[in-house]
Amino acid sequence: MPKRPSLPDGPYRSQYRGRFAPSPTGPLHFGSLVAAVGSYLDARHHQGKWLVRIDDLDTPRTVGGAAADILATLESHGLHWDEQVIYQSQRTAEYERAFLQLQESGMMYPCACSRKEIADSALQRGNELVYSGSCRNGIAAGKTARSWRVRVDDAVITLDDLLQGMTTQDLASEIGDFVLLRADGLYAYQLAVVVDDAAQGITDVVRGADLLCSTPRQIYLQQLLGLKTPSYMHLPVAVNARGEKLSKQTLAKPVTRHSPVSTLFNALAFLRQYPPDELRSGTTEEMLDWAAANWKPERLSNCLHLPVST
Repeated sequence: MPKRPSLPDGPYRSQYRGRFAPSPTGPLHFGSLVAAVGSYLDARHHQGKWLVRIDDLDTPRTVGGAAADILATLESHGLHWDEQVIYQSQRTAEYERAFLQLQESGMMYPCACSRKEIADSALQRGNELVYSGSCRNGIAAGKTARSWRVRVDDAVITLDDLLQGMTTQDLASEIGDFVLLRADGLYAYQLAVVVDDAAQGITDVVRGADLLCSTPRQIYLQQLLGLKTPSYMHLPVAVNARGEKLSKQTLAKPVTRHSPVSTLFNALAFLRQYPPDELRSGTTEEMLDWAAANWKPERLSNCLHLPVST
Protein backbone atom coordinates (compact mmCIF):
# COMPACT_ATOMS: atom_id res chain seq x y z
CA MET A 1 0.00 0.00 0.00
CA PRO A 2 1.56 3.35 -1.04
CA LYS A 3 2.56 5.74 1.71
CA ARG A 4 0.36 8.80 2.22
CA PRO A 5 2.11 11.93 0.97
CA SER A 6 3.44 14.25 3.64
CA LEU A 7 1.61 17.56 3.53
CA PRO A 8 2.73 20.65 5.46
CA ASP A 9 1.06 21.77 8.66
CA GLY A 10 -1.02 24.91 8.61
CA PRO A 11 -4.55 25.80 7.53
CA TYR A 12 -4.53 23.24 4.71
CA ARG A 13 -3.40 20.27 6.78
CA SER A 14 -3.85 20.79 10.49
CA GLN A 15 -5.47 17.34 10.47
CA TYR A 16 -6.97 14.76 8.17
CA ARG A 17 -10.00 16.12 6.29
CA GLY A 18 -12.02 13.76 4.14
CA ARG A 19 -15.34 14.08 2.35
CA PHE A 20 -18.23 12.28 0.69
CA ALA A 21 -19.69 14.13 -2.30
CA PRO A 22 -22.78 12.43 -3.76
CA SER A 23 -24.73 13.72 -6.75
CA PRO A 24 -28.46 14.04 -5.94
CA THR A 25 -29.71 12.22 -9.04
CA GLY A 26 -31.72 9.81 -6.88
CA PRO A 27 -31.55 7.98 -3.55
CA LEU A 28 -28.37 6.31 -2.31
CA HIS A 29 -27.85 2.77 -3.57
CA PHE A 30 -25.52 0.20 -2.04
CA GLY A 31 -22.52 1.24 -4.16
CA SER A 32 -22.85 4.86 -3.04
CA LEU A 33 -23.21 3.81 0.58
CA VAL A 34 -20.01 1.74 0.31
CA ALA A 35 -18.14 4.85 -0.86
CA ALA A 36 -19.62 6.85 2.02
CA VAL A 37 -18.67 4.18 4.57
CA GLY A 38 -15.13 3.85 3.20
CA SER A 39 -14.47 7.59 3.27
CA TYR A 40 -16.01 7.88 6.75
CA LEU A 41 -13.93 5.04 8.18
CA ASP A 42 -10.68 6.36 6.72
CA ALA A 43 -11.36 9.75 8.30
CA ARG A 44 -12.31 8.32 11.68
CA HIS A 45 -9.39 5.87 11.69
CA HIS A 46 -7.04 8.85 11.32
CA GLN A 47 -8.91 10.93 13.94
CA GLY A 48 -9.90 13.33 11.20
CA LYS A 49 -12.89 15.33 10.03
CA TRP A 50 -15.48 13.88 7.67
CA LEU A 51 -17.45 16.34 5.52
CA VAL A 52 -20.40 15.95 3.18
CA ARG A 53 -20.80 17.99 0.00
CA ILE A 54 -23.77 17.74 -2.35
CA ASP A 55 -22.51 17.78 -5.95
CA ASP A 56 -25.67 19.30 -7.46
CA LEU A 57 -23.97 21.49 -10.05
CA ASP A 58 -25.43 19.45 -12.93
CA THR A 59 -28.93 20.84 -12.44
CA PRO A 60 -30.55 18.99 -15.39
CA ARG A 61 -29.75 15.68 -13.66
CA THR A 62 -30.67 16.78 -10.12
CA VAL A 63 -33.81 15.14 -8.70
CA GLY A 64 -35.94 17.20 -6.34
CA GLY A 65 -35.75 15.96 -2.75
CA ALA A 66 -32.83 13.61 -3.47
CA ALA A 67 -30.28 15.62 -1.48
CA ALA A 68 -32.44 15.61 1.65
CA ASP A 69 -33.09 11.89 1.22
CA ILE A 70 -29.36 11.16 0.89
CA LEU A 71 -28.56 13.12 4.04
CA ALA A 72 -31.32 11.36 5.98
CA THR A 73 -30.01 7.97 4.82
CA LEU A 74 -26.48 8.80 5.92
CA GLU A 75 -27.69 9.91 9.34
CA SER A 76 -29.85 6.81 9.79
CA HIS A 77 -26.70 4.73 9.26
CA GLY A 78 -24.73 6.66 11.87
CA LEU A 79 -22.64 8.51 9.29
CA HIS A 80 -22.63 11.96 10.90
CA TRP A 81 -20.64 14.77 9.27
CA ASP A 82 -18.54 17.30 11.16
CA GLU A 83 -19.23 20.60 9.40
CA GLN A 84 -22.01 22.31 7.48
CA VAL A 85 -23.07 20.57 4.26
CA ILE A 86 -21.98 22.49 1.15
CA TYR A 87 -24.02 22.56 -2.08
CA GLN A 88 -22.21 23.09 -5.38
CA SER A 89 -25.22 24.88 -6.86
CA GLN A 90 -24.53 27.74 -4.42
CA ARG A 91 -20.84 28.11 -5.34
CA THR A 92 -20.92 29.31 -8.95
CA ALA A 93 -19.00 32.49 -8.10
CA GLU A 94 -16.04 30.45 -6.82
CA TYR A 95 -15.94 28.37 -10.01
CA GLU A 96 -16.09 31.54 -12.10
CA ARG A 97 -13.06 32.96 -10.27
CA ALA A 98 -11.02 29.83 -10.99
CA PHE A 99 -12.21 29.82 -14.61
CA LEU A 100 -11.17 33.46 -15.08
CA GLN A 101 -7.77 32.71 -13.53
CA LEU A 102 -7.19 29.99 -16.13
CA GLN A 103 -8.57 32.18 -18.90
CA GLU A 104 -6.24 35.06 -17.99
CA SER A 105 -3.27 32.67 -17.99
CA GLY A 106 -3.98 31.77 -21.61
CA MET A 107 -4.78 28.14 -20.82
CA MET A 108 -8.41 28.32 -22.00
CA TYR A 109 -9.98 28.63 -25.44
CA PRO A 110 -13.54 28.66 -26.83
CA CYS A 111 -14.81 25.62 -28.70
CA ALA A 112 -17.58 25.58 -31.30
CA CYS A 113 -17.75 21.82 -31.78
CA SER A 114 -21.11 20.10 -31.36
CA ARG A 115 -21.49 16.70 -29.68
CA LYS A 116 -21.86 15.09 -33.10
CA GLU A 117 -18.77 16.80 -34.49
CA ILE A 118 -16.75 15.71 -31.46
CA ALA A 119 -17.98 12.13 -31.76
CA ASP A 120 -17.20 12.07 -35.50
CA SER A 121 -13.66 13.46 -35.14
CA ALA A 122 -12.54 12.13 -31.75
CA LEU A 123 -10.38 9.08 -31.18
CA GLN A 124 -11.73 6.39 -28.85
CA ARG A 125 -9.51 5.45 -25.91
CA GLY A 126 -11.36 2.96 -23.71
CA ASN A 127 -14.51 4.76 -22.54
CA GLU A 128 -13.07 8.19 -23.34
CA LEU A 129 -13.41 10.25 -26.50
CA VAL A 130 -10.13 12.08 -27.12
CA TYR A 131 -10.85 15.59 -28.38
CA SER A 132 -9.08 16.24 -31.68
CA GLY A 133 -8.24 19.89 -30.93
CA SER A 134 -10.30 21.28 -33.81
CA CYS A 135 -10.76 24.70 -32.18
CA ARG A 136 -7.40 24.95 -30.41
CA ASN A 137 -6.06 27.50 -32.91
CA GLY A 138 -9.33 29.39 -33.36
CA ILE A 139 -12.96 28.87 -34.26
CA ALA A 140 -13.77 28.36 -37.93
CA ALA A 141 -15.49 31.22 -39.74
CA GLY A 142 -19.24 31.25 -39.33
CA LYS A 143 -19.22 29.23 -36.10
CA THR A 144 -20.05 30.35 -32.57
CA ALA A 145 -18.40 29.30 -29.31
CA ARG A 146 -20.38 26.69 -27.41
CA SER A 147 -18.01 25.72 -24.59
CA TRP A 148 -14.54 26.49 -23.19
CA ARG A 149 -11.69 24.02 -22.98
CA VAL A 150 -8.42 23.93 -21.07
CA ARG A 151 -5.22 23.17 -22.97
CA VAL A 152 -3.40 20.06 -21.79
CA ASP A 153 -0.32 20.60 -23.97
CA ASP A 154 2.18 17.81 -23.19
CA ALA A 155 1.07 17.18 -19.58
CA VAL A 156 1.68 13.67 -18.29
CA ILE A 157 0.20 13.11 -14.82
CA THR A 158 1.28 10.33 -12.46
CA LEU A 159 -0.86 9.34 -9.49
CA ASP A 160 0.23 6.99 -6.71
CA ASP A 161 -3.18 5.85 -5.48
CA LEU A 162 -3.27 4.33 -2.00
CA LEU A 163 -5.15 1.26 -3.24
CA GLN A 164 -4.75 1.11 -7.01
CA GLY A 165 -1.05 1.92 -7.10
CA MET A 166 0.73 3.93 -9.78
CA THR A 167 -1.33 5.35 -12.66
CA THR A 168 0.10 7.52 -15.43
CA GLN A 169 -2.05 9.41 -17.91
CA ASP A 170 -0.85 11.30 -20.99
CA LEU A 171 -3.59 13.90 -21.16
CA ALA A 172 -3.00 14.84 -24.80
CA SER A 173 -3.23 11.31 -26.18
CA GLU A 174 -5.72 9.85 -23.69
CA ILE A 175 -8.09 12.76 -22.99
CA GLY A 176 -7.31 15.81 -25.08
CA ASP A 177 -8.18 19.40 -24.15
CA PHE A 178 -11.22 19.04 -21.88
CA VAL A 179 -14.28 21.18 -21.19
CA LEU A 180 -14.46 23.43 -18.12
CA LEU A 181 -17.47 25.54 -19.17
CA ARG A 182 -20.19 23.53 -20.84
CA ALA A 183 -22.41 24.51 -23.75
CA ASP A 184 -25.35 24.86 -21.36
CA GLY A 185 -23.46 27.47 -19.33
CA LEU A 186 -22.67 25.17 -16.39
CA TYR A 187 -19.14 24.71 -15.06
CA ALA A 188 -17.81 21.19 -15.49
CA TYR A 189 -17.44 18.71 -12.65
CA GLN A 190 -13.65 18.57 -13.06
CA LEU A 191 -13.29 22.28 -12.24
CA ALA A 192 -15.91 22.36 -9.48
CA VAL A 193 -14.51 19.39 -7.55
CA VAL A 194 -10.99 20.85 -7.59
CA VAL A 195 -12.17 24.25 -6.36
CA ASP A 196 -14.35 22.70 -3.65
CA ASP A 197 -11.75 20.26 -2.33
CA ALA A 198 -9.28 23.13 -1.99
CA ALA A 199 -11.82 25.44 -0.33
CA GLN A 200 -12.74 22.76 2.21
CA GLY A 201 -9.09 21.91 2.89
CA ILE A 202 -9.59 18.28 1.88
CA THR A 203 -6.40 16.29 2.52
CA ASP A 204 -7.66 12.81 1.60
CA VAL A 205 -10.14 11.82 -1.11
CA VAL A 206 -11.65 8.35 -0.71
CA ARG A 207 -14.13 7.46 -3.46
CA GLY A 208 -15.06 4.86 -6.07
CA ALA A 209 -12.62 3.59 -8.67
CA ASP A 210 -14.98 4.72 -11.42
CA LEU A 211 -13.49 8.20 -10.83
CA LEU A 212 -9.87 7.04 -11.07
CA CYS A 213 -9.62 8.09 -14.73
CA SER A 214 -10.80 11.61 -13.82
CA THR A 215 -8.18 12.12 -11.14
CA PRO A 216 -5.23 13.06 -13.43
CA ARG A 217 -7.39 15.84 -14.94
CA GLN A 218 -8.12 17.12 -11.45
CA ILE A 219 -4.45 16.99 -10.47
CA TYR A 220 -3.60 18.92 -13.66
CA LEU A 221 -6.11 21.65 -12.74
CA GLN A 222 -4.72 21.76 -9.20
CA GLN A 223 -1.29 22.38 -10.67
CA LEU A 224 -2.54 25.12 -13.00
CA LEU A 225 -4.44 26.86 -10.19
CA GLY A 226 -1.61 26.54 -7.66
CA LEU A 227 -3.63 24.26 -5.35
CA LYS A 228 -2.34 21.38 -3.24
CA THR A 229 -3.05 17.82 -4.34
CA PRO A 230 -4.70 15.63 -1.71
CA SER A 231 -4.02 11.95 -1.17
CA TYR A 232 -6.29 9.67 -3.23
CA MET A 233 -7.74 6.26 -2.43
CA HIS A 234 -10.10 4.71 -4.97
CA LEU A 235 -12.28 1.94 -3.56
CA PRO A 236 -13.60 -0.91 -5.72
CA VAL A 237 -16.89 -0.21 -7.45
CA ALA A 238 -19.89 -2.40 -6.59
CA VAL A 239 -21.16 -4.22 -9.70
CA ASN A 240 -24.17 -6.45 -10.35
CA ALA A 241 -24.17 -10.00 -11.67
CA ARG A 242 -23.71 -8.67 -15.23
CA GLY A 243 -20.61 -6.72 -14.22
CA GLU A 244 -22.43 -3.37 -14.46
CA LYS A 245 -21.78 -0.61 -11.95
CA LEU A 246 -24.68 -0.18 -9.53
CA SER A 247 -26.51 2.96 -10.60
CA LYS A 248 -29.89 4.43 -11.35
CA GLN A 249 -29.43 3.33 -14.97
CA THR A 250 -28.84 -0.31 -13.95
CA LEU A 251 -31.89 -0.21 -11.63
CA ALA A 252 -29.90 -0.48 -8.41
CA LYS A 253 -32.23 -0.64 -5.41
CA PRO A 254 -32.22 2.33 -3.02
CA VAL A 255 -30.76 1.82 0.44
CA THR A 256 -33.60 1.74 2.96
CA ARG A 257 -33.43 3.28 6.41
CA HIS A 258 -35.22 0.37 8.10
CA SER A 259 -32.29 -1.92 8.93
CA PRO A 260 -29.12 0.23 9.06
CA VAL A 261 -27.08 -2.19 11.18
CA SER A 262 -27.61 -5.01 8.69
CA THR A 263 -26.82 -2.73 5.75
CA LEU A 264 -23.63 -1.50 7.42
CA PHE A 265 -22.60 -5.09 8.13
CA ASN A 266 -23.01 -5.92 4.43
CA ALA A 267 -21.10 -2.79 3.37
CA LEU A 268 -18.20 -3.72 5.66
CA ALA A 269 -18.20 -7.27 4.32
CA PHE A 270 -18.07 -5.86 0.77
CA LEU A 271 -15.06 -3.78 1.83
CA ARG A 272 -13.43 -6.96 3.19
CA GLN A 273 -13.46 -5.71 6.77
CA TYR A 274 -15.28 -8.79 8.18
CA PRO A 275 -17.03 -7.49 11.31
CA PRO A 276 -17.75 -10.08 14.04
CA ASP A 277 -21.23 -11.59 13.93
CA GLU A 278 -22.15 -10.29 17.37
CA LEU A 279 -22.20 -6.76 15.97
CA ARG A 280 -25.31 -7.70 13.99
CA SER A 281 -27.32 -7.27 17.19
CA GLY A 282 -25.64 -4.01 18.18
CA THR A 283 -26.08 -0.39 17.15
CA THR A 284 -24.76 1.56 14.17
CA GLU A 285 -22.42 3.40 16.55
CA GLU A 286 -20.94 0.14 17.84
CA MET A 287 -20.55 -1.17 14.28
CA LEU A 288 -18.80 1.98 13.05
CA ASP A 289 -16.59 2.30 16.15
CA TRP A 290 -15.34 -1.26 15.61
CA ALA A 291 -14.85 -0.67 11.89
CA ALA A 292 -12.93 2.60 12.37
CA ALA A 293 -10.62 1.02 14.93
CA ASN A 294 -10.01 -2.01 12.71
CA TRP A 295 -9.99 -0.30 9.30
CA LYS A 296 -7.69 -2.17 6.89
CA PRO A 297 -8.20 -0.78 3.38
CA GLU A 298 -5.10 -2.60 2.12
CA ARG A 299 -7.30 -5.70 1.81
CA LEU A 300 -8.74 -3.99 -1.29
CA SER A 301 -5.44 -3.20 -2.99
CA ASN A 302 -5.47 -3.34 -6.80
CA CYS A 303 -9.19 -4.19 -6.83
CA LEU A 304 -11.24 -2.03 -9.20
CA HIS A 305 -14.65 -3.68 -8.80
CA LEU A 306 -16.38 -6.33 -6.74
CA PRO A 307 -19.71 -8.12 -7.30
CA VAL A 308 -22.61 -7.62 -4.94
CA SER A 309 -26.07 -9.10 -4.77
CA THR A 310 -28.66 -6.54 -5.85
